[in-house]
Amino acid sequence: MKPTRSLLSSGIALLACVFAGALTYRWSLDAQLAAQQRAASQRLAFAAQSLESLLQRNEALPALLALNSRTNLALQQPTPQNLQAANAYLASAVALAGVDTAYVMDTEGLTLAASNWNLPSSFVGQNYRFRPYFEAAMQGQIGRFFGVGVTTGRAGYFMASALPPEAPAPGVVAVKISLDAFEAALAEGGDTVLLADGEGVVFVSTEPAWRYRTLAPIPTPVRTRLQGVQQYGNYPLTPLQGHGPRPVDGDTLRLQQAGQQRDFSVAARTVGPLGWQMLLLADQRPARQEALVAGLAGGLCAALVLGLALLRRIDRLGRAERAASAERLREAHGMLEAQIAQRTREITAANTALEERVQALQQAEQIVRGTRDTAVQAGKLAVLGQMAAGMSHELNQPLAALQTLSDNAMALHQRQRGEDVAENLRLISQLAERMGRIVRQLKSFARKEPPALHPCSVREALDHALLLLAPRCQAVDARIAVAAFDERLCVLADATRLEQVLVNLLRNGLDAVQHQAVREVRFAAEVQAGGQVLLRVADTGRGMDPEVQTHLFEPFYTTKAGEGLGLGLAISRIIVEGMGGTLVAANLPQGGAEFTVGLPGAPSPTATSANQDTA
Repeated sequence: MKPTRSLLSSGIALLACVFAGALTYRWSLDAQLAAQQRAASQRLAFAAQSLESLLQRNEALPALLALNSRTNLALQQPTPQNLQAANAYLASAVALAGVDTAYVMDTEGLTLAASNWNLPSSFVGQNYRFRPYFEAAMQGQIGRFFGVGVTTGRAGYFMASALPPEAPAPGVVAVKISLDAFEAALAEGGDTVLLADGEGVVFVSTEPAWRYRTLAPIPTPVRTRLQGVQQYGNYPLTPLQGHGPRPVDGDTLRLQQAGQQRDFSVAARTVGPLGWQMLLLADQRPARQEALVAGLAGGLCAALVLGLALLRRIDRLGRAERAASAERLREAHGMLEAQIAQRTREITAANTALEERVQALQQAEQIVRGTRDTAVQAGKLAVLGQMAAGMSHELNQPLAALQTLSDNAMALHQRQRGEDVAENLRLISQLAERMGRIVRQLKSFARKEPPALHPCSVREALDHALLLLAPRCQAVDARIAVAAFDERLCVLADATRLEQVLVNLLRNGLDAVQHQAVREVRFAAEVQAGGQVLLRVADTGRGMDPEVQTHLFEPFYTTKAGEGLGLGLAISRIIVEGMGGTLVAANLPQGGAEFTVGLPGAPSPTATSANQDTA
């Protein structure tokens, strides 16, 4: 009877350990997949912003090329001399803008001039009337299209604009942008990323075997239309997965990769003016392996608890047995002591083994924390890379303007119009100074130096922050209004760190108003009676909820789902307090939020120098 009861107890204990391990595995897997999904969404946001920047910075290039006199002459009088001049101009514009090809077509879609006129795969003489971007441009719209080139066989993003109505002759100017460099950058990042068009056709993929496949089976009419415009050449456009629906954000997708079936967590978002869908696929194997380790640890912990309970019960039975047999077995007292000593050694050895296992678990925990800190640091660097990507758009526009102004200056010089030449040269000088100022400010913002407090001009710090945030203002169609204040106003601070705080607060304001009817961020500076300077940043957003205000300055707390790490305000408060100041936030009665930075005032360096000269 006792052996049967013992076997039953052992079976129940084993089932309890297995159940505890299974629960731990399920809980850990859900937590790992949720964390994986959040991290994937953040990385996907960075990739999507890079693609948006690449497309937007060249949006106006076809219309700008259409304004050039050589482009107009090629359409009005297509003589060999005019066509060659247009070819040379387009080639120089392509090299300057960093795009693949630019070309000019007449109203019938025939290419008259192109930047690749001297290559075997030249577009000159080719007719692209059947392309949707040509038809859209002829209707007065901006033509946009992605497809495989029928002449070169290379895929690219096409943008087209018609010449303005006042032009001497009608026509269309088109630009082709290659996404190969963007795809290579995604591959270097180590993530599995797909970019599909509105019909679900994948045309950019870090996994080459998945390129020109579909996220789901496409209907026959759609396939016929794609073949009619030759968008993807002769590719069969087979589905990546059997007959399942198109994956959405948060789905789990099972695909064949490297000869194995793998499960991926899907992070998806819409990008671009054509309604493209970008997907980041995160392999679930690491999460499942970590969950398995956690499940095994949970089972072992349950076994440990049951073992300790069993030891306690055995010890209690042993004491009762010794008390009951004390009178009957006095002669065996020595033998019992030896047995007790042996059992004590076994228990000590078991405790030692358990301590070693606990130490191993603690070391594993430290490794996990170190990995998390490394990931946070990588996210910080990615924010700086995103800002640098926005600056590239600010540099491309002056470069294109410099090309046009220099061409006009040479033409005016030949006509001996000296005053107009001087005006063009003055504009060129201003553009060059603007480009230099952009580069200097980005370099100064990225430099890592120890803080040094000295009188800093509020006006200069604000101007530098506004320069860095100009692309963000354009992206959300918002304005930063600056209330008038004394241009000589200075505070005792570190210039670079003060600029960093202003960038964080102004950018948060722009994020808060991007979906509002009135998109405005206001900056004001005032001097208190005690000499303290208050810098106020207010927005026209919805304001802050009471719960958000409670955790506003805590690290990693953010209300922007999938955007940012929640470190901006926490770092800003640390910077301000390190300079002897304060940073507080409050809701405005009329709506919106206001952040106030209080710093000690300082005399203007110019005023100090003037006083010393007078003395």
